[in-house]
Amino acid sequence: MENAAFNTRVSADRPSRRVFLFLQGPSSPIFRKIADRLKGYGHACLRINLNVGDQIFWRRKGAFNYRGKSEDWTAYLERFIDAHQVTDMILLGEERPYHQAATAAARRAGVAITIVEMGYLRPDWLTLERDGMSSNSHFPTDAVHIVEAARNLPEPDWRKYYSQTFLADASYDLLYNLPNVFLWFLFPHYRRHAIFHPLAEYAGWIRRLLTGKRRSTEAEETARALLTGGGPYFVYPLQLETDFQLRAHSPFHSQKDAIDEVMRSFAAHAVEDHKLVFKVHPLDNDLIAWRKFIEAKAAELGLTGRVFYLDGGNLDVLAEASAGMVTVNSTAGLHALKQGRPVKVLGTAVFDIAGLTDQQSLKDFWQRPTVPEAEVSAAMFRLLAASIQVRGNFYSQAGTDAGARAIAERLHENTVNQPGAFVDPPPRRKPQKRQWPASPSA
Repeated sequence: MENAAFNTRVSADRPSRRVFLFLQGPSSPIFRKIADRLKGYGHACLRINLNVGDQIFWRRKGAFNYRGKSEDWTAYLERFIDAHQVTDMILLGEERPYHQAATAAARRAGVAITIVEMGYLRPDWLTLERDGMSSNSHFPTDAVHIVEAARNLPEPDWRKYYSQTFLADASYDLLYNLPNVFLWFLFPHYRRHAIFHPLAEYAGWIRRLLTGKRRSTEAEETARALLTGGGPYFVYPLQLETDFQLRAHSPFHSQKDAIDEVMRSFAAHAVEDHKLVFKVHPLDNDLIAWRKFIEAKAAELGLTGRVFYLDGGNLDVLAEASAGMVTVNSTAGLHALKQGRPVKVLGTAVFDIAGLTDQQSLKDFWQRPTVPEAEVSAAMFRLLAASIQVRGNFYSQAGTDAGARAIAERLHENTVNQPGAFVDPPPRRKPQKRQWPASPSA
């Protein structure tokens, strides 16, 4: 159950003037804007830069540069927290190695931790969670708790208010990463958390842009055929290979493992006239040949003609007409649930809740997918939006202004995860990595 006494004590014991320590955030001005607003509330805001990109996007007072080795990071941070009497820590990407060490040090020192991330209710929302996300999330898993906590909450405003363009996203990304590549000697011991080198990613993106029209045309033709009498199909939305939701909060070492498990299970247990559709993530960098891997696996398992690959098109339209969705833990699952479609989660996700997602084994899901209970679904979306989501985005002026304003207000008023969405201890567990290939009995 929710630790209400703890929430009250935190609010009562927290000093009126707090010291917020910002670690790495998105390649966006939003952390700086949050700090500006917190300063307006009378709080102190500090920053530790780990690379040149961090410096570029902070551009305000209170910054310290850490140029030491990764093995000395924890000791440095412990001394920093003590010397500056830090009360709160804010960061993006809690599973980054630097941030794993930082959150552990913060908990030992009694420092409150807040995670800022892309919104669960994309594209017009941001996530703001206390202490952790996904496997580390304190958001409730009990359907009765969720329904009761959301009983008097309003329906979220689903209208879109803030737009962000691919150009803005790409420009911010270049502004953050290119200085880190060419001015690496200013922070010689910094170690990136990403899998691919930035220049390799940009080369992949250029290739995608050059072939985008052809990919989109092929995807639209395939989707049209599926939607106009192609028979029942399930959707699997690919996640980014670099996504920590996949890397840290799933049993898979790579998305290839997840694809392998899903296809083997589908071949062994799905109804013969059913199909399986893989949809590429719109921000995939094209450095892994997903089509080649999926088509080769389909041929190996005798699934040629039943497995389809889309690199483009509208996932919401595809999902709404599907028999259900299988996902590691993509937020696309939330969109499918909102449409009333069955969803099977293979990793750990904040929305993997009995009464909402399918709790059967994967082999049974293919045969009898379970639709979400309407009352639980409606309550979960109301509670999610009210407690751990704010309106805004990372890559537009209006979106970052709105997001910063809402985040700073919640931090100042100690209302993160409120009302009713903080269960202590965290009710989820981080999955153990498994060996592959997996058995089709899953």
